[in-house]
Amino acid sequence: MANSLPPGRRPARRRTRAAASLIALAAAAGLSFLGARMAADFIEARSRADLTQALAGIDWLSFSTDGLQVRLEGIAPDEVQRFRARARAESVVDPGRVLDAMQVAASARLATPDFAIELLRNEDGISFIGLAPASLDRKALLAQIRRQTGATQVADLMESADYPVPEGWDAALALGLKAAALAPRAKVSVAPGRVAVRAIADSPRQKAEFELLLERARPDGVTLEAEITAPRPVIAPFALRLVKDAQGTRLDPCAADSEAARARILAAAQQAGLTQEAQCPLGLGAPNARWADAAVAAIAALGALDAGSVTISDGDVALLAPPSVAAARVDAAAASLKAALPEGFTLTADHETGDAAVAPPPAFSATLTPRGVTLDGRIASERMRAAVESLARSRLGAVQSRLQVDGDLPEGWTLRAIAALEALDGLARGSVAVTPDLIRLRGVSGSRGASDLAVARLSERLGAGARYALEIGYDRRLDPLLQLPSGIDCVDRLNAAMAESEIGFEPGKAVIAGDPAPTLARLGEIMRQCGDYRIEIGGHTDSRGSEAVNAELSRLRAQAIHDAMAGAGIATRHLTARGYGASRPMAENDSDEGREANRRIEFTLLGEEPLAEAEPAPAPSLEGVTADPEAVAQRRQAAARAAATGAVAPVLAPGVAAGLPGAILPELRPLPPPAAAAD
Repeated sequence: MANSLPPGRRPARRRTRAAASLIALAAAAGLSFLGARMAADFIEARSRADLTQALAGIDWLSFSTDGLQVRLEGIAPDEVQRFRARARAESVVDPGRVLDAMQVAASARLATPDFAIELLRNEDGISFIGLAPASLDRKALLAQIRRQTGATQVADLMESADYPVPEGWDAALALGLKAAALAPRAKVSVAPGRVAVRAIADSPRQKAEFELLLERARPDGVTLEAEITAPRPVIAPFALRLVKDAQGTRLDPCAADSEAARARILAAAQQAGLTQEAQCPLGLGAPNARWADAAVAAIAALGALDAGSVTISDGDVALLAPPSVAAARVDAAAASLKAALPEGFTLTADHETGDAAVAPPPAFSATLTPRGVTLDGRIASERMRAAVESLARSRLGAVQSRLQVDGDLPEGWTLRAIAALEALDGLARGSVAVTPDLIRLRGVSGSRGASDLAVARLSERLGAGARYALEIGYDRRLDPLLQLPSGIDCVDRLNAAMAESEIGFEPGKAVIAGDPAPTLARLGEIMRQCGDYRIEIGGHTDSRGSEAVNAELSRLRAQAIHDAMAGAGIATRHLTARGYGASRPMAENDSDEGREANRRIEFTLLGEEPLAEAEPAPAPSLEGVTADPEAVAQRRQAAARAAATGAVAPVLAPGVAAGLPGAILPELRPLPPPAAAAD
């Protein structure tokens, strides 16, 4: 302590101690009380002078002297300042005479803690963990996430702190809940003004949809970090077909198991004379690690011929040449291909003759429409007809049957008819025709995997070796992943936008009053998904005025809305305007409120089916033979397990590294294999 004191103060301290000793000596020597008192006053005055000098500059401190005692008072900013003030006093006054009555100011209010929570979602439920503001309504939060996700298991493992809600917290939390609702397997981290999403999508397409929806939902001022992975789709059967004819050389379908394999396949197809643009999607499910070798060899074999086709479906390779190709060249190409094919692939070569037989008419057919299914052709017995009609009714709705009993049908005929109906069940509309040597399925579906599903169902029912030909188109309107609105949904949304708008008309005129821009923006957003429905813009008035005037006024007002939408860049080619005057009131016209309700613009759906595009995309064709169902199932199971494990581990492993409790982490287990191709 002495080393920290100013050296110049030490003599004063010694003088004070000397004065105290003088009093003690005087008392011991029996000197008078007056002399002792004079000595004490001297010491007190001397101490006051020394303390004034020593404590100069400490504005929060005050002191008082009473004889030999010194009292220090005041509120120190902190404990360090209090200690320094006392040390200065004790440098000029004996420590035994210093009475410390100082206080320390209360510590400043602690800074707001770092609020952050994590939402962990998997098949078993959702867990919340982290620190949230005490004002958060956690009961309402859990109820909301249950409604949005349908989850039955929601674990609340959050802690709370009673501090003000930081800026950007509410907006980030809303986005985090949206992200957790979108992705069934995700880790969502929420902090004020920032949301980080790690999720797994089922396909690259779904990955793109997640990213788009998240970006649309992101509020201003909130930073979004999205890391969404998508395993490659399982392709079954793993197929490739190259056709060479008078129309050119085209590759459709095509599948590859790696980027390198795709590059080799497309290069070989171009070498063989590919004249049309080709796509070759990457996927899982290749029957052999040397798929690319087999594909390149098959393409090269067809390239040596003037015309024909080569098809690979899983491990089966079929080379077909028309009569115009010399038999010797076909034999040479087949021999070369057979020698080049890797182990696990089998070749069937066929050279058509000039006597091509006319295909027999379908012996069994089914046509599916939104109203039900029509069955036609032949069936083996009355009992089998009842069974087929019952299956069609349970799977496809109302049945109109024109089936005829024929006892001379080939063995297994009913089984082929049942397999055809099960394959047709994967379509929204279409037809299937069954002959003894071919099942031909045509139609439209809302699933890009409809062809895979149809082949899987045929394989499960018929086993290996059944020939099929598929032409299944994709209709985005039918795709449940896109969640596109129906026609009824469209007019409901349009009418809701008009009901909430500030658009009005000048009295007795068809001139829009008010700012229509916000309403037109909402109508434009709706029409982006509803532009292919036939919708009517109806104008309505109250009963005041003549019938003819009201009819014309309502028509002009409806047309004004139509023109305003067109002027705002909204697609209106399927919109029509019509005036109804006062003929369709919503309320009585005997009050201002009723008349105001009757003066309105109303959207009406004119047709439940959307109008088809002028040039719809052609349905891709796929021909082949069914594979062994057990082998197909095993490949799909292995591919699905590899995809799930490969995608889940890198996404959720950081949570393990952070030491989160195992009970709240998504369980790292492979996804269950699909029963059939994803639809």
